[in-house]
Amino acid sequence: MKAMILAAGEGTRLRPLTEQCPKPMLPVAGRPLLEHTLAWLQRYGIREVAINLHHLPEAIRGYFGDGSRFGMRITYSPEEQLLGTAGAVRRLEHFFNETFVVVYGDVLTDLDLAALLRFHREHQGIGTITLYRVNNPTACGLVELDWDGRVVRFIEKPRPEEVFTNLANAGVYILEPEVIAQIPPEGASDFGRDVFPALLERGLTLYGYIIPATTRLIDIGSPEHYRLAQELFGQHVDGEHS
Repeated sequence: MKAMILAAGEGTRLRPLTEQCPKPMLPVAGRPLLEHTLAWLQRYGIREVAINLHHLPEAIRGYFGDGSRFGMRITYSPEEQLLGTAGAVRRLEHFFNETFVVVYGDVLTDLDLAALLRFHREHQGIGTITLYRVNNPTACGLVELDWDGRVVRFIEKPRPEEVFTNLANAGVYILEPEVIAQIPPEGASDFGRDVFPALLERGLTLYGYIIPATTRLIDIGSPEHYRLAQELFGQHVDGEHS
């Protein structure tokens, strides 16, 4: 399988840390977050990765190069204007010709990717969204599931009166190439705001995978979460001691 790491964001909530450093390059346990993500993907046999770039792109290119030093083959996709999470994938349509993984560049996790893939293949949907419980539902994309785990509703960052669950998008997807055809060919678009709701409207099947309670997953997009990531992962990441 191939993977897409979404690494183009400007990390505005983490300023001033991100003024001179892209958010995915912030250190956790002595290594950039993105290096942990590559090691995690590699553990599950993924060797080909695409990374989109926008904010301080040379910091990422300069560190990882073509990926060979890390046992990976990296394809970079620089964006002059931000294309959004889905627009970034659409631009690389030629790269994704089979089932693939999408992971947000600010996510740090030890999720069992093999278990997620088994779930996806057993349910045979067009895509599978990882889900977790959150304390602040208005800051996330919220998901409602039916009895079989099928997604029946998806609302991105709802207003307080629209909150119907604390089950939220965790930022790791397994997608089929057919999803790419549903992404607008031009301009910016996001999976949570645009694509997932549109897939549901068209009757296409998405499933939600609730990550086990023992799985560590955190986005480092805020100072509080970045500090928490240091606490949760500071001693032990990706099965390796740092």
